[in-house]
This record gives sequence, C-alpha cells and structure tokens, in this order.
Amino acid sequence: MFKLTHLFVGMVILLVLVSCDESTSTLGVDMMPAPDLVTKNYKIYDVTTESYAVGDSVLARTTKSYLGRFTDPETNTTVMSDFMAQFHSDEGFSIPSTVRNDSCTRFDLRLFIDDFVGDSLQRFKISVYELDKTLDPNADYYTDIDPTDYYDPNSEPIATKWFTLSDRTIEDADRWSSSYTNNIRISLPNSLGTRIIRDYKEHPEHFANTSTWQKSGNPCSKGLYFKLEYGDGAMAYIDLVQLNIFFRYYDDYINRDTISMASFAATDAVVQASHFKNYNLEKLLADKSATYLKSPAGIFTLATLPADQIDVNDTINSAKLTLTRYNDVVDSPFKLNIPQTVLMVRLDDYLNGFFENYQINDGKESYLATFNSSTNTYQFSNIARLVTRMAKEKKNGTATENWNKVLIIPVESTKDSSGNIVKLNHDFSMNCARLVGGESDKVKLEVIYSNFK
Repeated sequence: MFKLTHLFVGMVILLVLVSCDESTSTLGVDMMPAPDLVTKNYKIYDVTTESYAVGDSVLARTTKSYLGRFTDPETNTTVMSDFMAQFHSDEGFSIPSTVRNDSCTRFDLRLFIDDFVGDSLQRFKISVYELDKTLDPNADYYTDIDPTDYYDPNSEPIATKWFTLSDRTIEDADRWSSSYTNNIRISLPNSLGTRIIRDYKEHPEHFANTSTWQKSGNPCSKGLYFKLEYGDGAMAYIDLVQLNIFFRYYDDYINRDTISMASFAATDAVVQASHFKNYNLEKLLADKSATYLKSPAGIFTLATLPADQIDVNDTINSAKLTLTRYNDVVDSPFKLNIPQTVLMVRLDDYLNGFFENYQINDGKESYLATFNSSTNTYQFSNIARLVTRMAKEKKNGTATENWNKVLIIPVESTKDSSGNIVKLNHDFSMNCARLVGGESDKVKLEVIYSNFK
C-alpha cells in the first residue's frame, strides 16, 4: 500500500512537470494582453545619390606632402600637386665652434618618398623658392591654397631640379638595398648654408626653437615652396623633407678634421601645405549613370535618405545602406587604388566644420564603412539612429534645408594603442571608385521595424 501510494504521487508530479514544460514557451504571450504583441516589418526604400564636387578645396590637415602630376587611365582626370613646407629647429640645436672658415661644404634638401602612384621613370622638374611670409601653425589651410600669397613669383628660385621618382643616378644594388630610402636630392647654394652657420656663431639664440628660427631672417627659415614646373605620369607621397648643412670642423676627440651635418626637418610641429589642382572632373560630374568617390579632394557622393517615409511611431531595429562599386573597365598597371575607408556624415555637419573641429564618427550622426573586396561594397550596417533622428526633425518642424542629406567621403583614421579611432582626416591618396547610383539605379535602404499591436 505504501509503495503504490508513492508510485501514484510520483506519476502525478511527472504529469504536472510535463504539463508545465509544454506551456512555458508561450507563458509570456499568454500573460501579455493581445494588443501588445510585438510585430516586425521589413521594408526597402530608394535612396537618391549624386556626385558632389569639392574641386580642389578640402582641409589640408596631413603629415605628408604631395608632388607630381598624374592622369588616371580609367577616368582621364588629372591631379597636380606641389607644396610648401616649413622647417623645425630642435631645442638643443648646435653647430661646433671649430667649423673651418665658418663655411658650408654642402647644402642640400632631401625629399623622402614614402610611396607613389604611376611610372617612377617619368621625368619631372621643380623649382625651389624661399617663402617671404610665415605660415601660421594654428591656422587651417586648404588644398586650394595659393602659393603666390607666400612667395614672390617674380623672384629667382634658389634651386631647380630634374628628377625621376626612381633615382637612376645610383646603382641598382644600392637602390634596392634595405638601407636605402628613396628620396629626391636637391642641391642648394653653399653660400646660403654658410650664412646660417655664421648667424649661429653670432646669434645662437636664433636657433633656440622653431619660433625664433622662423623670425631669424636666415635663408629658408620661413619655409620653401616646391613648385612643379614640368612632368606627368606619377605622384609622390613625401613623408619627410630635410634641410641639411654639411661642414668641416676640427674634432678634439679624434684630433683631426671631420665632416658633420646639421639638419632642419619639416615635421608635424610646422606647416606642410600641399597645393592640389584637379582637371577634367566635369565629365564625371555629368555622368548620371553612377556617382564617384575621388581623392585627393575631387568628388564625394551625396545621398538623400528617405527619412520622410519613415514611421516614427514604430521602433527602427536596424537600417542598412550598401554602396556597390563598379569594376574598372580599363586594364592598366597605373590605375588608381580604391578608397578603403569612407565616412558618412550629415551635409550640414560637414559644412559646419566636422574636420576643422576634430570630430570623429560617433555612431549617431556619422559612421564609417570599409571596402569589402569580396562583395565590392561599402556597407553601413546600422544607421537607424541617424534615420530616426532625421524623421523626428521633420515631424517636429526643426528640419533644416539639408536635413536628410549625407556625404560619403574617403578618409583615413588615426588610432591609439588600444585600436580606438582618435582622429579622422581626408584621404589624400590617389583613389577613385565609381558607385552604383545616380539616375540609373537607386541605392537601397533596408529597414527593419518593430512595434506593439
């Protein structure tokens, strides 16, 4: 009797457990009033895009300088660049007091090339001019800067140079050795270097820091303009410009004469201002079958988001925008690269100083996307907060003229040691991408809503 009773109780408990297990999956739904059930909707909207001309004027906040002229074989557009550079005087700068005859034995410039686009054997000619006006390190300069505001075009250059980006004056074994850094060497008059040495002997305080150096009146102290005179077919990315003074002096340590060098370098502590000029962009801007991204400066893509079609009474779970790149149609070893990172930013924010104010992508009104070579696309995976904000501005009457417009801009980022983005600048690499859009095809915005019945 005792065992049968326990068996009966156990069967009852088992039935209760099975019954509970079968019903728990709908427990929340059973308890929720019918009008509050969550539903989801998936909708696709058309996005209007067009090419947006910025011409030659973007903020020139970069640590590189650009020199050359290059015609893109794909689009037949041309970019020309030359530049101005100032030189930094290190604290503790010194020249030995035992310089022979207080004279310079060699005075030169080195333009170190980090990378280039085009044919390294194309010939170029540059002229080097002294600036007669100092560039303000606290000012913003743009790529359409006019060098004639800072040097006298009627003056004589202090040097001229014919060169190729691949230095053919040295042996191949030296050119490809690990110790060689590709550079353009420009000889300057020794008399200018001698003036600097003699001024240091009389006024070492002129060399105490960059500010005193720029006010010293010495040759090259206000900076130099590297003017492109001739050439087409390549563009050099120059990451260091160095001004070198060589001299012979008596070294007490080794008890004999020796050759030494003092240097001034163009660093991020002083201004380096590249001057860009784009040609033949009109054809790309007139192409309504696509839109373009073209750097440096050049062309961005402007998108008008259909935020006025968004229902702000529903919650947007996600909003995805994908930009697809057309493949190149011209096969050339010198074709331009593809922009690797692009920024989506509201047009008004860009016009009101996004880059000038050192802003970065915030995931609310500005977003980054990287080029996916497998799918040939840039994908902004979730811009729901931006679209929602636009829709609410339209509904509550605070929308501006450009309320639903965003720019797609090629950029480069600077990251800290933890991989966090700390700075965004315009991408000044030679890049171009033709994107699906314009009047022929509409870009699609994919939106997933959720609401409560």
